Amino acid sequence: MSAPEHDSKAPRPAQTARSAATASSNEANGQQKVKKRYRTDRQAIDRKRLPLPFKVFGILCLVAGVASAVLMTITIVLMAISVATGSYDLGASTATLTIFIINLILYLILAVLFAVFGIRLLRNKRKHAAQGTEAMIFLLAGDIICSIMLNGLGANVIPDAVIAVFLIVMQSYLDPALAGERDLQRKLRDMETREQAEEGTLGLDPTGKGYITLNFFNLFWIFVVCSILGLVIETVYHMLVVEPGVYQDRAGLLFGPFSPIYGVGAMLMTMALNRFHKAPLLVVFLVSAVIGGAFEFAVSWFMQFAFGIVAWDYTGTFLSIDGRTNGMFMAMWGVLGVFWIKLCLPWMLKLVNQIPWNWRYTLTSICAVIMIVDCCMTLMSLDRWYQREAGIAPDNAISQFIDDHFDNQYMAERFQSMSIDPGNATRTL
Repeated sequence: MSAPEHDSKAPRPAQTARSAATASSNEANGQQKVKKRYRTDRQAIDRKRLPLPFKVFGILCLVAGVASAVLMTITIVLMAISVATGSYDLGASTATLTIFIINLILYLILAVLFAVFGIRLLRNKRKHAAQGTEAMIFLLAGDIICSIMLNGLGANVIPDAVIAVFLIVMQSYLDPALAGERDLQRKLRDMETREQAEEGTLGLDPTGKGYITLNFFNLFWIFVVCSILGLVIETVYHMLVVEPGVYQDRAGLLFGPFSPIYGVGAMLMTMALNRFHKAPLLVVFLVSAVIGGAFEFAVSWFMQFAFGIVAWDYTGTFLSIDGRTNGMFMAMWGVLGVFWIKLCLPWMLKLVNQIPWNWRYTLTSICAVIMIVDCCMTLMSLDRWYQREAGIAPDNAISQFIDDHFDNQYMAERFQSMSIDPGNATRTL
């Protein structure tokens, strides 16, 4: 009996393997070409001369920055001399004075950076100018926080907010990476995102240095998911331990089931521990405990001095630090950090990756806008709560709207764990 004949048209295993390898090689070569073109265009953009209006603006930044720096330096020195000689009546609490001094120092550093920013524009240093805007945005955020603690949330923060928006726009325009990737990176991102979504690796750090990529998409959804989980955990803990059988609304925002302290805490832990996700449990525990305790202390400090609000008080408990955090809750932060980095983060990444890859950026942008509105409304409502308790009448349509819809009764029922006393704040107004 003769051996069966093979179909000459049927692909052989070796041919199939070679075809697959060729297709994979072509795809890899395509990505390499896109990346190479992206790097070339980015270098070309970095060398491209800035338009004349940016040069003029650079001169204005340099002059204004130097003048402001000199003025702030003289003010700080004169205040220090007056306080040292006893000729200056402070007329304010130590906390208020401390915040005011921090505010002055932030303004001084900001003025110096504006001068440096102007020099970089004049020297056509696009990349370095863009990096400078990042530092200035961070300083502006600190200045806004100090301003709120001193004067409340009102027109006083508008100039800083406008400058922050302006710097964000400048950073987007000047950064060669951002300018070059608007077209090329979009194509590369679509290729890589589709491939990673199919493989289940979307969101992982491709460099291998950390567990996930620390981009806006991942960090935003970490904030959202952990804000909800944190609220659930705190509510259950209160019902089982603090007041058994008693439900208390522990929400931290005006709308929705969110407790932002846990969301921000998870973001901080992720950024701090991302490269140490394989570290020993003890290291993860200690770092998480320190970060969580410090953040809890800072939030308590800000809420009290800005709005006179006390949301928790651990005075008299084990290892209490000014009643704002204590040893037990720092240990809880440490345990939560271990569970988060070792167990929950991979689960959360899988959950977020359920969002279709071609919807993720649009959906994230919409949800981010809604969350920002919620946060802003919460801050303004807390500010009006403070003002009503301090006997300050509404002076604009927004204040009147908040009074009509979010009065003291509504705020007390929404934020049941909070108590407010204007006497605890450090405001000068």
